[in-house]
Amino acid sequence: MNQAPILTVTLNPALDLSTEVDEVKPDLKLRCAAPVTDPGGGGINVSRAIAVMGGESAAFVALGGATGTRLAELLDRADINLHCIEAPGETRESLAVTDRTTGQQYRFVMPGPTWQDRDAQAALDEIARAAPPGGLVVLSGSNPPGVPDDFAARLAARLADEQAGLIVDTSGPALRQLARGGHRVTLLRMDRAEAEELAGAPLPQRADTAGFAASLVLAGAAQAVIVARGDDGNIVAHETGQWHAESHPVEVVSKVGAGDSFVAGFTLATARGLDVDHALGWGAAMASAACMTPATELCRAEDAHRLFAERIVTRL
Repeated sequence: MNQAPILTVTLNPALDLSTEVDEVKPDLKLRCAAPVTDPGGGGINVSRAIAVMGGESAAFVALGGATGTRLAELLDRADINLHCIEAPGETRESLAVTDRTTGQQYRFVMPGPTWQDRDAQAALDEIARAAPPGGLVVLSGSNPPGVPDDFAARLAARLADEQAGLIVDTSGPALRQLARGGHRVTLLRMDRAEAEELAGAPLPQRADTAGFAASLVLAGAAQAVIVARGDDGNIVAHETGQWHAESHPVEVVSKVGAGDSFVAGFTLATARGLDVDHALGWGAAMASAACMTPATELCRAEDAHRLFAERIVTRL
């Protein structure tokens, strides 16, 4: 299937380790199962999920030290087309531990190396050079320490010159910068708690969420705004309308990577020229499919296709 080119961006990647113990208790040596190791970080996970669904993307990643070398080797084995820049320090590791007794998962996320202004500027320049004209750039995941809050906003301005769309899944000050409006990125995604923080008020009903998302579109923050409402599904406000996708009733094994799988589904569908409601349905299907797999496995194609066929997407 034809698709526009996609470049994912991960400034703060991680070597993801996942394991299990019989029970998580303090002050004891906890005997763990053999760890599973995966390349991690928002944009990397988006590229991995796109590949699972038969799509293509390139991954722009900042890597450093021995951990960065190991992560690059894992990406190479996964046949991910890699654009690397040198990070200003050792690539971080993250740890997910599942308690077999309760089924609960504990996730430990390290901060990553600290960047200077010159590092951020160099990354902006390199991303702009690597951006595919007429394609999509996905900026997903946390900023490393030291990266300025307006990095995504500055990247949006640079990509406008390259005629490449920008999809952003971020949080905190970086999200607030974009939400102020005027950048018109292709898509801005957030969860319900982040939307309520930006709105300064609860958003209890779907109509409340849709109205707030539509206000961000009207302010020029993005052409489309998605708010994930957890078990209540996902809402998108677009210049052409507003839609809600029901969440799929699946058995949740692990939620790791579900948000990144959603972004991958929406991005790939958009790159393939599908309408926004179908893109929303693909995002919801791939996110639910990711919840069905252990640790950092992400989604399986057969699960995603089945769930997309069962989708319930309603115009609001």
